[in-house]
Amino acid sequence: MSSKSVRRIHPALRDDIGDLITQRPVPSKHLDQIDPFLFLNHHGPQTYPPHNRGLPFGPHPHRGFETVTFILEGMLTHKDSAGHESIIRAGGVQWMTAGSGLVHAEISPPEFLERGGPLEILQLWVNLPPHLKMTQPAYTGLQRDQIPALELDGGRVTMHLVAGEFEGTAGPVKSLTDVFMSTLEFRAGGRLRMPILARRNVFLYVVRGAVLAGVGQDRVAAFHLAEMAMEGDELEVMAPEGAVVLLGHAEPIGAPVVSHGPFVMNSRAEIEQAIRDYQAGRFGAPM
Repeated sequence: MSSKSVRRIHPALRDDIGDLITQRPVPSKHLDQIDPFLFLNHHGPQTYPPHNRGLPFGPHPHRGFETVTFILEGMLTHKDSAGHESIIRAGGVQWMTAGSGLVHAEISPPEFLERGGPLEILQLWVNLPPHLKMTQPAYTGLQRDQIPALELDGGRVTMHLVAGEFEGTAGPVKSLTDVFMSTLEFRAGGRLRMPILARRNVFLYVVRGAVLAGVGQDRVAAFHLAEMAMEGDELEVMAPEGAVVLLGHAEPIGAPVVSHGPFVMNSRAEIEQAIRDYQAGRFGAPM
């Protein structure tokens, strides 16, 4: 076994959306993607007052990839043109396969608009390979108690396992591309060792606290993303004083990426077709 090293640490750059505090580590000046992970937004943490306007993500289209939304604090309503609808609360996750095309909205439910409260959300875009770009759209909404919570390192680390397998437990989302996805809660001194990562791209994003990652024990602070080197087949992470971390890994796709706003395809011609299909109303029922 050889441990992966930290290739580079990327800060999340501030890019607010209206009154929604937003920071983005991917893409950035020095990082286009960590194949197949295309995009990561960290919204909040912030507290909304009573009688607020809520989240600004009204109906909009997607094609060619998947969106994974982690509700760390607050609540979120999902609606889409395939008829899926749910309200996911703190600790829950939404996994949407846009595939051939969906229109969806991620908005605040009436309860949150009226009462306000804390809000913190992570949204990740995961690419699909060419043969799955036009797959059937799908949606899975999970509440916190539907996500396995694995107690590791003598209870000093809790892994909330969303997709993939770890130590004989499988996450509830069956990824089309064998993506592993989890959030991690480290208490002081907690340590994670994760094997079987050869030929897989690995990232970890620190939401709160700080961790020491990789063979060099590089320090990764809150609002920073660690891009791990491809070389090595094991990941080591330790949190001297506790942390909350998003951890994902997957085999790289290695295909061309052509993106235009909410569409991610493999060629400009496919982007132009996506625009025509959306304008022609071929992304499901009207919302």
